[in-house]
Amino acid sequence: MTASIGKTTAKGHGGSDDSPGMDTTVTTPTTSEPQTRGATRSPWLMLAMATIGFAVNFWAWALISPLGPLFRATGGIGKLSESDVALLVAVPVVVGSLGRIIVGGLTDRYGGRVMFPIVSGVTILPILFIAFFALHSYNLLLVGGFFLGIAGTAFAVGVPFVNAWFPPEKRGLAIGIFGAGMGGTAISALTTVKLTDHLGAKAPFLITAGVLACYALAAWLIMRDAPGRVVPTTSLTSRISANARLPITWQACLLYAVAFGGYVAFSVYLPAYLKTAHGLSPADAANRMAGFVLVAVIMRPVGGWLADRLGAIPVLATGFGVVVVGAAISAGTPPLGGIGTVAFLAMAAALGSGSGATFALIAKVTDPSRVGGVTGLVGAAGGLGGFVPPLIMGYVYGRTDSYAIGLWMLCVTATLALLLTITVVRRTATQGQEAR
Repeated sequence: MTASIGKTTAKGHGGSDDSPGMDTTVTTPTTSEPQTRGATRSPWLMLAMATIGFAVNFWAWALISPLGPLFRATGGIGKLSESDVALLVAVPVVVGSLGRIIVGGLTDRYGGRVMFPIVSGVTILPILFIAFFALHSYNLLLVGGFFLGIAGTAFAVGVPFVNAWFPPEKRGLAIGIFGAGMGGTAISALTTVKLTDHLGAKAPFLITAGVLACYALAAWLIMRDAPGRVVPTTSLTSRISANARLPITWQACLLYAVAFGGYVAFSVYLPAYLKTAHGLSPADAANRMAGFVLVAVIMRPVGGWLADRLGAIPVLATGFGVVVVGAAISAGTPPLGGIGTVAFLAMAAALGSGSGATFALIAKVTDPSRVGGVTGLVGAAGGLGGFVPPLIMGYVYGRTDSYAIGLWMLCVTATLALLLTITVVRRTATQGQEAR
């Protein structure tokens, strides 16, 4: 089959090298056989497969978090402090976050059809390591959690894959629906402790490994990259460097570090917080964390859909405003039977919608061939945004017996994100859409 090979260079607004959406990457349109067959695939089927893959990998990524309070309570791996538990649940987060930079660039080059099965298959190895070797050793759990972070890179595979299948006016909704796959953390929250109690400590890990194996095979057989997908031919290092210089990249990094980072921080640390601050059992704490995750998951595609219609800036500004209020209320540790639960669920909705709106913004102002690379950098910032708060919360509680300081810090951070959104980011979004 003959492929049409061409070099393209898109010029930014006003000819500036730093214009949002500017593309200096040499790319090659491909018409390989899998992509030709991809023309017969439905975009919605591809979206469904990507969303399932995201959910399954996030399920694996969050396996250790629900067990944190259980490890501390049972002492099966030694006496753990609050900071020990915070580090244990945060390690997979930081690895999955930094790994997105590389995986996003590789997805631009090789496509989601290759990368989804690879990421899913490789994740099986640390899961089996934890199940058979690490459950009674804190140090080995840290090692297993480090490599379990690979599962978190699936996000950087799915965004460019889905983005290429949909026209610009539908990308906010499509990427928002894909982002709902972060609900895989809810699966982990609802099942991990129960499976451990009823079937043994290895059960949740072995079941997850089996599901990942089935998905990797299905992804290889069913998924296809979008027809006409543009493949960059420059080196990964040069593309990462070029993407990092785009104004929308660093601005979206900051916003996503607060929006998705806040969601990740709560999803990995909420069980420990609820058990310590409100005296809940590990199972009850995990169930309430699942409710938080569910609300955020539902609101992520809603945020993308609203961003398609109202613009990403109003959605982001509203979301950060809600987080400011919710964090201020939660700092007073109100009872969960009333305003306490309302505040946490409102923050879940705001963080979910803000996460969806951030990538709707990226899709509108970034060249499609660079979405994977930009996604990797922004996704890394979001994951790192979720790595730091649990450590801070554990450190603060260990010295003050209170979570108030940590929650007030979230309030201040959300306020700064709100101000950034309505000033600098608003201007970049306008310039970027004009350049496109």
